[in-house]
Amino acid sequence: MECWHMSGAGNTFMVFDGRDLKLDLSETAKKLCALKNADGCMALDHSECGDFRLHFYNRDGSRGEMCGNGSRCVCRFAHDHGMTADSMVIQTDSGLVLGWRLGETEYRVALNLPSVLELNRKPGCAYVELGAPGVPHAVLPMETLDMEALRPMAKALRQDAAFPKGANVNFYALDGKDYGRILTYERGVEDYTAACGTGAASVAAVLWAQGMLPEKRLRLTSQGGSLTVQLEEKERTLTGLYLDGPTEALEILDVTP
Repeated sequence: MECWHMSGAGNTFMVFDGRDLKLDLSETAKKLCALKNADGCMALDHSECGDFRLHFYNRDGSRGEMCGNGSRCVCRFAHDHGMTADSMVIQTDSGLVLGWRLGETEYRVALNLPSVLELNRKPGCAYVELGAPGVPHAVLPMETLDMEALRPMAKALRQDAAFPKGANVNFYALDGKDYGRILTYERGVEDYTAACGTGAASVAAVLWAQGMLPEKRLRLTSQGGSLTVQLEEKERTLTGLYLDGPTEALEILDVTP
């Protein structure tokens, strides 16, 4: 079986065409992620309402609702394998996600809009769920982003009782009105990842709700690279949430599922 080791702005994934394959995807994900210490694993499948269905699993074999950078990577995988044209529709557990090829390596996805957006789920901590069922994110502003200094807080918030589904924990620091830095501790990985697309979008949604993104655009730099989130609104209602960034095929592996 051909499996691509891919990167989306530093988020790493194992990606394969799972159509017509009979696999235990949870166990397969753990096995494939261990090969390259990847953050997650994605299998493409048949879909009756999109170009393909995305099955997303975290490194520990737990199933995820969807993945922002992962969705951008599977867009490239599908395009490069002749499965789609330059625009595509992905069926995810959180709903349909639209994707576009912007260039040879640049891809955009329209993320699921927040089904939950609370600015004070805990004191100083916002909570966002993208889609329904949604990808859960805790969002906190910080003056500095010191990974080790913030690790105890990240681990505690990851399983805090305020977040019944658990949460990805996103610390951010703004360096200007529409750009800054982000650090994400992800559930299912149980550590920091080099990037998180839905995390970046959750930060953008929180800042938008606080009236802090007049241009409705946010560029966030993580350990792995930069992502741009563009927002659309109508009558102070969020109507569009778009994630742009790079994708990279790091290695093509021949694996036994």
